[in-house]
Amino acid sequence: MIFRPQLKDVKIIGFYLGKIILGLGLCFLLPMITAIIFKEPDAFLDFSISFFFSLCLGLGLTLLCQLPQKDRVLDWMHGMVVVALTWIVAMFLGAIPMWLSGHWLSFMDACFDSMSGFATTGLVLAQDINHLSYSCNLWRHLIMFIGGQGIVIIALSFLTGVAGGSYALYMGEGREERILPNLLQTARFIWLVSLVYLVLGSSALAISMRLSGMPWVDSVFQGICIFMAAFDTGGFAPQSQNILYYHSFFVEIVCMIVMLWGAMSFSIHYVLWTGNKKSIFKDIEIRTFFISIIVLFVIVLIGLSYGGVYESGNVLFRKGFFHLLSAHTGTGYSTVYSQQFNSLWSPLSILGLIIAMGLGGCVGSTTGAIKMLRLSLVFKAFRAEIKRLMFSDSTVVVEKFHRIRQITMEDKQIKSVLMITLAFIVLYIVGALVGVFFGYPFINSLFESVSASANVGLSTGITQPAMPTLLKVTYILQMWIGRLEFIAVFVLVGFFISWLKGK
Repeated sequence: MIFRPQLKDVKIIGFYLGKIILGLGLCFLLPMITAIIFKEPDAFLDFSISFFFSLCLGLGLTLLCQLPQKDRVLDWMHGMVVVALTWIVAMFLGAIPMWLSGHWLSFMDACFDSMSGFATTGLVLAQDINHLSYSCNLWRHLIMFIGGQGIVIIALSFLTGVAGGSYALYMGEGREERILPNLLQTARFIWLVSLVYLVLGSSALAISMRLSGMPWVDSVFQGICIFMAAFDTGGFAPQSQNILYYHSFFVEIVCMIVMLWGAMSFSIHYVLWTGNKKSIFKDIEIRTFFISIIVLFVIVLIGLSYGGVYESGNVLFRKGFFHLLSAHTGTGYSTVYSQQFNSLWSPLSILGLIIAMGLGGCVGSTTGAIKMLRLSLVFKAFRAEIKRLMFSDSTVVVEKFHRIRQITMEDKQIKSVLMITLAFIVLYIVGALVGVFFGYPFINSLFESVSASANVGLSTGITQPAMPTLLKVTYILQMWIGRLEFIAVFVLVGFFISWLKGK
């Protein structure tokens, strides 16, 4: 029997949702300060409206849903629903200053780019990015930085008074590992790593851009923006030509390094920071990741060589490897125009990118998609099943793998892995079929669908303001579902069903 949620359940969800909205509202202060520095009064007004609206909404929810301290305990269902709703609300709030700027043709387009930012996807519908204000450009990249670490991670890091259920919030954003015994310490470690890398990566990018001839102010500003998007495997850039704009091999190299940082699990970063480097070489996910990069790069290289697209070996490597790494890490940075994927790249090289996007990076990182740990466990499960068939019925087959430490593979683990993997494949196909329904070629539709679902951001040209509204909504849902890895979304759907049909 399904029981209908009570008013108390709604109040618990509303109270913590309000708290998180307050935290998001405070994030508008950074672009407001940027607008003051760069003397952008119109942008300052846009972000001021967004700031006060968020504060009013957050305060209104927390006051309306006020409960005694003892009744504010989050259970698993509450936490998952809060997470799923947080990302929808964040999309609308983040879209307000974008829409007010006038660089988006409709509020729907602004919502599309807002979800693309928070979900670290990188698909873009903005108009004339080259003349976007500094503050609005910072906001586009800041929401990627927030979304990559996790919106709820902000709440766990900086807001106090979360009574229980914090692990459900953490899991709801597609994370599975506790790096440190205490979840609050884990959240703060994630932000510490991100901020330290922000200083290092932004400095390297700023120097590379300055060497290319850019003024220091633009070099520093764009270096920070590019880092936030690259580390959080997003794909937004301050210029409409993306990374192609810089025409710099040094910028591309730094971007590739930062993309790899972002695709690595925060557990791996913890191991590096604590000096246990030998453990990394045994890690099954790291091994699978680099083997996959090599194999798929060979496929892309064969496709590009067969098509005779790039005559120079240097250009062939730069274009092929950069985009393969951009796809595999889920970043979506590009050094070619999106239409060139259709006109210059062969179907085999496009297929290599689709597979790379669909597989993604490491579990517990800022990247999306199926992820390498799940892929490696699927292969191990097949190997274990083959062993069971080969040996006698009395033989007990035990499979182990090294993931920071030695772990014994369990049936429930494999069940979860197969479920998420299958869900991603279905999501990829459904999005592709919607694209085909609107008349786009299947290979292009599949490319775009995988890019949205896996939170990548590469495009063959389908994603543009003129595309059908239903397709925009489809990609928004794919970005949302793919970023949260299904479970929180399923719980939210179940919550509404129980509200309608429960006893």
